[in-house]
Amino acid sequence: PGAKVVAGFPGATADWPVSNDRVAGFTATLRDKYNVEILDCPEAVADAVDMLMITSVDGRRHREFLQRTIAAGKPTFVDKPFALCEDDAQAMLDLAREHSIPLMSSSALRYADPFAAALNDDSQGAIVGIDAYGPMALQPQAPGVFWYGCHSFEMIVAAMGVGCSHIEAQVDDKVDLHVMTWSDGRRATFRGLRTGANPFGATLHRENGFQQIDIRTCQRPFYVSLLEAVVRSLPHGHSDVPAEQMLEVVRVMQHANVARDTGEPVALAAPAPAGV
Repeated sequence: PGAKVVAGFPGATADWPVSNDRVAGFTATLRDKYNVEILDCPEAVADAVDMLMITSVDGRRHREFLQRTIAAGKPTFVDKPFALCEDDAQAMLDLAREHSIPLMSSSALRYADPFAAALNDDSQGAIVGIDAYGPMALQPQAPGVFWYGCHSFEMIVAAMGVGCSHIEAQVDDKVDLHVMTWSDGRRATFRGLRTGANPFGATLHRENGFQQIDIRTCQRPFYVSLLEAVVRSLPHGHSDVPAEQMLEVVRVMQHANVARDTGEPVALAAPAPAGV
């Protein structure tokens, strides 16, 4: 409640079938079933709406689209992955700050009801670590963890906050295994699954116990929860996800890819201020 999709632009990536082969069908559904006006450029959409959603599946293009729409001054949600490199993520946050617009990006998994409930229940003390797992298919246009691993990395950063300082990875054709250390000594792991059962889930470790999270127990689609978060924040001038966490998700994934590609441990510099 509180929002309606009224206009859109079909921004497909021509050389990526996952994008290009699906956009025509999405466009027809929006136009013919939901009476969404299809416009000829992102700038026209920005002028026609109160809030923007950049939903291109191609994270490489998110910065480009934001640069084209930022002058309209509209609150903007950017779908996951926010960007495919730290430089693009920082540039988008800088643009938003310069133009005084609220900017938000997130995987819907951050808002899945079982995960959100566990995060908000601190009856067993502070979070000391998380073991996250989920499907991790590979796409060359969104290399390594950026394609499907991004959902689990979103959960990790939502639980652990900013400050990952060290990443190690072991990879084969069946699985990615990543171990991440935070600057305060806490640790997180990610298991990216390419064979067998591959649901999303996690074990959240706390000072005095742990919480098992199985996303399959969701009673409603987690995209509903994400959209609720968008509507309760962006139209009111702020992002429901802190800027430093949006940047941290990209920063950690970028370095996780280096670890998975080289097989060598990777040290991360302290994160720069993300802006607002």
